[in-house]
Amino acid sequence: MLLYLRLLTESLAFALNALRNNKLRTLLSLLGVTIGIFSIIAVLAAVDSMDKKIKSDLSDMDVNTVYLMRFSFGPSDIPRWKRQQFPDVSYEEYEFIKRSVNGVDKMSFNLFTRNESIKYEDKTVNSIRVKPSTNEFIDIEPIKVEKGRFFNESESNSGVPVIVIGSEVAAGLFNNVEPIGKKIRLYGQRFTVIGVLKKQGQSTFGDSNDIAVFFPVNFLRRLYGDTNKALTPAILIKPVKGIDMEEFKAELTQKLRNFRGVKSSEIDNFFINVLSGFTDFIDNIVGQMNLVGWLISGFSLLVGGFGIANIMFVSVKERTNLIGIQKALGAKNRFILFQFLFEAVILSLIGGLIGMFLVWIIALVLTHALDFEFVLSAYNMLLGTSLAVVIGLISGIIPAITASKLDPVEAIRTGM
Repeated sequence: MLLYLRLLTESLAFALNALRNNKLRTLLSLLGVTIGIFSIIAVLAAVDSMDKKIKSDLSDMDVNTVYLMRFSFGPSDIPRWKRQQFPDVSYEEYEFIKRSVNGVDKMSFNLFTRNESIKYEDKTVNSIRVKPSTNEFIDIEPIKVEKGRFFNESESNSGVPVIVIGSEVAAGLFNNVEPIGKKIRLYGQRFTVIGVLKKQGQSTFGDSNDIAVFFPVNFLRRLYGDTNKALTPAILIKPVKGIDMEEFKAELTQKLRNFRGVKSSEIDNFFINVLSGFTDFIDNIVGQMNLVGWLISGFSLLVGGFGIANIMFVSVKERTNLIGIQKALGAKNRFILFQFLFEAVILSLIGGLIGMFLVWIIALVLTHALDFEFVLSAYNMLLGTSLAVVIGLISGIIPAITASKLDPVEAIRTGM
């Protein structure tokens, strides 16, 4: 044990000596390992951070939530030209499903539309996300009201001009003024503010409720009608807990087909998008991004490996005389082999640690600059360290074997 500890100490000294005496050569050789480890860990940290943020954003939602609409969340086998002919879901279908499909816990009818400007007296906030919905929407998506309340069923059905605003909208329009009960203008109409949402922060999908407003969907239906091309309707369905989702989707599909009069020989002219399917789709993308990161970074690691091997071959040549003296004094082949192998691993570790340090610095900067938490996990750091060790072992094994097999007499004579 003491022998290996001495070996490690000497190898560290030789590695540091190589850095001191041949700074440029050593740093250029280590650059490949540094870039390779940096690339892999940076990609893995970015993907892990994105995955964590997505799961955090979706954590309060039921993964069985259904988005019924004419569009699909993921890839579809149906040709695009055919999908473009699908009709939008309607408010009448929302009411039909609500009263006829079993296993529905909550349902909401929503309209997706373009961003708008909103005004209060002489103040204007632009690019506001407009989210008209029925009152059940708050029971389906994780919306938290900090002040006031969300609109109720009576207000939803009658389409009265009441509105719930996000925290940034409230700050932009009212600053330190109490917003509840104030009149604001949207679509050229006056709305009464009845609620302010709790600050959510940046969302992964760029859909933060901080810059959104909610009001009864029937207000916009009455204003624009049901055939306006600027509006994309969707029916959100939250099934009861523990339901068999396949049976639920089958019943929903059959009853909507019957309501629309779709023939048995025709395909469904709507999509049942389940949130769990969307998360599976995201997981697939995350896996592909990780794979691409490994492939790209692999080339840098390959170059880094050759760089370490180059340093070690030069080191063997420079220390041939010393190796001969060590062997003449009784040093075994194994001692010489481990000496150079440890040196290669230490050099590779230095390059890997520099790469991970750069990832850590960039993660800190981006976390503060973008209001998005980049996570450099202990697993990724352990992975980076392990990769550096493996690269050092692979790159140093041949030079180490070469050094260990040197004849002591020839080695001493070569160095003279």
